[in-house]
Amino acid sequence: METTETKTSKVVTNSEIADGKSIAIIAYLTIMGLLIAFVMNGDKKNEFAKYHICQSLGLALTGLALGVIGMIPILGWLVSVIGFFVIVFMWISGLMNAVNEKKKPLPILGNKYEEWFQNL
Repeated sequence: METTETKTSKVVTNSEIADGKSIAIIAYLTIMGLLIAFVMNGDKKNEFAKYHICQSLGLALTGLALGVIGMIPILGWLVSVIGFFVIVFMWISGLMNAVNEKKKPLPILGNKYEEWFQNL
C-alpha cells in the first residue's frame, strides 16, 4: 500500500485518496465549488480532500487580496494583472494535482497555505 505525506499533514493512504478525489476536484471549481467541497467533507473528514480544500481556500483568499490591491491606480493594476496570471498557473497546478491524486503543495504559496490552514 502506497502512502503520501507532506510536511504539515498526516499520511494518506491510496483508498483515502480515491475516496476524496472528487471532493478535491470540486474544491477547485469556483468559490461555490469550494463551499460545496467544504460541506461534503464535513462528515467524511477525508485528509486528501481537506488538503486540497485548504489549498483552494488559499487561492481564493489570494485572489481576493489581489482584487483589493487592484483598486490602487496604476501600480495596483499592474500587480493585479501579473497576480492574476500567477493565480491561474497555481489553480491549474492544484487542479492537476487533485486529478492525478497527488498531495503536493501549489507552486509559490502552497507551503504557506499548508501552514495557515492546518487547523481547519
